Amino acid sequence: MDPLTVRAAAVQISPVLTDAHGTAEKICRSIADAAAKGVRIIVFPETVVPYYPYFSFVYPPVLQGAEHLKLYERAVVVPGPVTDMVASAARASGMVVVLGVTERDHGSLYNTQLIFDADGTLLLKRRKITPTYHERMIWGQGDGAGLKVVDTAVGRVGALACWEHYNPLARYALMTQHEEIHCAQFPGSLVGQIFADQMEVTIRHHALESGCFVINACGWLDEQQVASISADPKMQKALRGGCCTAIVSPEGNLLGEPLREGEGMLIADLNMALITKRKRMMDSVGHYARPELLSLNWDDRETAYTTRKAPASEALSSKPLIEEIHADA
Repeated sequence: MDPLTVRAAAVQISPVLTDAHGTAEKICRSIADAAAKGVRIIVFPETVVPYYPYFSFVYPPVLQGAEHLKLYERAVVVPGPVTDMVASAARASGMVVVLGVTERDHGSLYNTQLIFDADGTLLLKRRKITPTYHERMIWGQGDGAGLKVVDTAVGRVGALACWEHYNPLARYALMTQHEEIHCAQFPGSLVGQIFADQMEVTIRHHALESGCFVINACGWLDEQQVASISADPKMQKALRGGCCTAIVSPEGNLLGEPLREGEGMLIADLNMALITKRKRMMDSVGHYARPELLSLNWDDRETAYTTRKAPASEALSSKPLIEEIHADA
């Protein structure tokens, strides 16, 4: 394969709703299958391990407690057994892996995106900066420290989850770091066809504006899974459709027909020379930018939950030296 070409895969996959380890095993099998096809970067859906909290979209808050606690029990600790499994699979396949998980950090859950390099190194753990609507009952907020693009075996890779793509400043933070491959993740099986239509517009627009490739992956629920979440036909309707697993070029073109239902793997070859072809005409963080007129104020520090102040005993011990000399005299 041409050294300027990167074979990429976007995976539309169903989680194992009752077994986080089972979902992780499906992820690792998909990595192995993709490796056999020459794939060098693979993207999985939003919080696919253990699963997206679909219950939060169709249950009123007063009824969410039991399901929320189950999610706590099944959530991924980073680092931990799930990340060890995926890192090993990435290393064995020589593949960059982008995975969405619900992360547990002590008493809080987060919508977290993980980027593993082809040697299995975890390069980035970032958290969705603002959970969307119903998700705010489930996940905490991320911070600006996660708005990073990382150097990988296939180029500079960045990631955002779902409606973070409607936050233009979050997207611009990644664009200023010259991402070459953007990895988008959505839950899938949610809202209906309008969600899929909006998703396609969103990822194609980012590819054009950023001058990068976009690999987008969605989850998928089969009818049995939908019924296990809600027995109400009206609520079940809200858990169908909404899938557009796709790969987009820097010119905004779809590289293959998107996956709109069922499980599957979309594979495309990324001609990295198209990035320069696009940016020669329009580089929104270079020759087409006007930073003296419009610029981004970005706090890239990790959230600090405490600010330490010196105890009184330390403050008393810091008397001026001259006072100590007079006291001795």
